[in-house]
Amino acid sequence: MSITLFTNCAELVTPLGGGLHRGTLQGLLHRLPEAAFAVQDGRIIWIGALRDWNGNHDRVIDVGGRAVIPAFVDSHTHAIWAGHRLDDFEARAQGKSYEEILAAGGGIYQTVRQTAIASVETLVTLAKPRVAALLRSGAATIEVKSGYGLTPEAELNMLRAIARLQTETPAALFPTLLIHVPPAEGREQYVQDVVEHLIPTVVREGLARFVDVFIEQEAFTVEEARRILEAAKTHGLELKVHADQFHALGGVELAVELGALSVDHLEASSEAQVAALAQGRTVATLLPGVSLHLGLPPAPGRILVDANVPVAVATDLNPGSSPLFSMQLAVALAVRLNGLTPAEALTAATANAAAALGVRDRGRLEEGCRADFLVLASADWRDVVYTLGAPETIAQVWIGGELVEG
Repeated sequence: MSITLFTNCAELVTPLGGGLHRGTLQGLLHRLPEAAFAVQDGRIIWIGALRDWNGNHDRVIDVGGRAVIPAFVDSHTHAIWAGHRLDDFEARAQGKSYEEILAAGGGIYQTVRQTAIASVETLVTLAKPRVAALLRSGAATIEVKSGYGLTPEAELNMLRAIARLQTETPAALFPTLLIHVPPAEGREQYVQDVVEHLIPTVVREGLARFVDVFIEQEAFTVEEARRILEAAKTHGLELKVHADQFHALGGVELAVELGALSVDHLEASSEAQVAALAQGRTVATLLPGVSLHLGLPPAPGRILVDANVPVAVATDLNPGSSPLFSMQLAVALAVRLNGLTPAEALTAATANAAAALGVRDRGRLEEGCRADFLVLASADWRDVVYTLGAPETIAQVWIGGELVEG
């Protein structure tokens, strides 16, 4: 296999070591000035000063005296949907709450109705530019949830759309079966159908890596979520949980108890939830786009980090509560809204986000890792966290050692 040598990096900045990064992360972020690195067969085989490279190589790529960081991992998106939520947006601007909009038939249920009648081909066509936008913003690995189908067949169509979409993007897509909201009638039967039929079908067809459940007053109870998540675990799927977006109902504690990879949202979390997370290995995923768009209090990122909880950051790209199409902007907002330092935000969007997906070969730049990296426009990596809304902040996106953007 050919070897490519990348040279003239003003600095290469990365978290080190797989697994979870806890606590104040400034000291865990490794910075190598005037760096070079070698890539073979899509993986990094060497990093160091150019003068120390003694191997053979087939080509040299000069990155132009710019900074290099790991590509982002967006560990929470709802990129598959049909229709729009512009009516909801206007209602919120007039003072209506999320719960009021939902009760009036808007919110998630509006998207459910529009998504249920869309074909797989339509869903793929609609989602493709969304994933392309995330890719341009630096996300090389993207989790994508179902959850707007409601009926088993509609949920399966969403997951099939994700599988089809994977063939049309260089980004790595991680599919999740999301059990999002219950039907208006037949709630118990719905949970039973999910447990006895939908999850086994998803496993049989290989359509998802994870099962996620939304625990909230307008969604599922802790006990309903337990039944669904335990069934998923029995069938060999990893677990994720939406919890504490509006109310702390015990979802965080359930996620930790069951060993979920991540629990996401946490805007309503308090000391009890932070304490529970500090005792486990579940990643706390911050979604600052939701706080910005809905005007919710931000999740307590600073408190979580100081309590040694592993923290990730994601876009939560969706039509209703976070129409955020940029992972770079999500990272920048995590500093402004959630109180993370730049080093913590970068680690949360790379190594810890990879841990939230149960993978250890990306989210950092070390020998043996996938060569997923970003070449920034600047020589100082901190510009990627400082800048708001400038796509040119990221000059190039490389996935598996191949240039895909820039």
